[in-house]
Amino acid sequence: MTDARTEASDQTASPPRGNPRGRRTGLLILGAIVLIGLIVWAVFHFLLAKPEEETDDAYVAGDVVAITARDPGQVTAIHADNTQMVKAGQPLIDLDPATADVGLASAQAELARAVRATRATFSRLSETGAQVVQARAELARASDDYRRRRGAAAEGAISGEELAHAADAVKVARANLQLALSQQTQSRTAVQGTDVNTNPAVLAAAAAYRRAAITAGHMHITAPIDGVVAQRTVQLGQQVAAGTPMMAVVPLDRLWVDANFRETQLKDLRIGQPATVVSDVYGDDVVYHGKVIGVGAGSGNAFALLPPQNASGNWIKIVQRVPVRIQLDPRELRANPLRVGLSVAATVDTASKSGQRLGLPAAQAYGATSPDANDPAVEARIRQIIAANR
Repeated sequence: MTDARTEASDQTASPPRGNPRGRRTGLLILGAIVLIGLIVWAVFHFLLAKPEEETDDAYVAGDVVAITARDPGQVTAIHADNTQMVKAGQPLIDLDPATADVGLASAQAELARAVRATRATFSRLSETGAQVVQARAELARASDDYRRRRGAAAEGAISGEELAHAADAVKVARANLQLALSQQTQSRTAVQGTDVNTNPAVLAAAAAYRRAAITAGHMHITAPIDGVVAQRTVQLGQQVAAGTPMMAVVPLDRLWVDANFRETQLKDLRIGQPATVVSDVYGDDVVYHGKVIGVGAGSGNAFALLPPQNASGNWIKIVQRVPVRIQLDPRELRANPLRVGLSVAATVDTASKSGQRLGLPAAQAYGATSPDANDPAVEARIRQIIAANR
């Protein structure tokens, strides 16, 4: 027992193994390395790194062009489906044209009738002119006859009754002349200052034909822009009403990024600053380049369906985010397509502060399309109908 205690006491009193001085030196060297690393990081991050703002609260956005029925009809053909590419002017949907074709034929008949009626009005104007000439001649003859009979009555050659009949004939001839002049004025008013092409009745009938032609054209629906078909909801044989959404076309080469920066990051943001975007789809292997083209007019909460009521209840300050629009390069989008709604990380180089803080002036996003009413084929058909019925 005594030997065991002595052995345990010797082990307790023995000096610790290893080299405490070497361990202390190693810890000091490790701490120095960490400190130097922090200093180098701080120098590069705060002094040498270019100023920039970044956020991963950013998403791809784009135009979703709705394809709707402009006139009611039954779907007879569907030429494009979801995920398929279409070109501007390419057929998308056909509606049953039977009713529209009947309306177009009726408008054509009304235009022909208006042309013929206008021709008849011009003919009546010539006829009333002849009636006026005839009425003047009758009045002159009756007046001369009355003057002769009045002279004869003064000599007692005719009776007073015969003279009265001659005076009545003058009155009747004068009334007939007034009637002819009135009819001539009425006929002239209907066509005065116009010809067959510019007569109001013909113009109204031509406008009705254009309207019918537009309705018939709405039975054949085409793509307004290049893009990818999405959200097709219409089915073959479905009866659609005017304004019914049937599908959408998304131009994937005109996408942008809505980056939601914190309000504390907006101080140095300017319009026109360069930006880089990395998507979750391709990762760091694909970097998109763009520029800032606008900053939202308010935070997301300000335009929410139920905006916050900060003046009531318990108030907690929350850092707000404002959407910043970044335009992407169409060539890069064609090389590596993105989709609306994808998540991305956006970084804006804020070194240059020469740009303005507000958005750019309004500009037309898409080229104007020619109105249906100015279709050359329709105008040529109207001229043909007028010429055939002149």
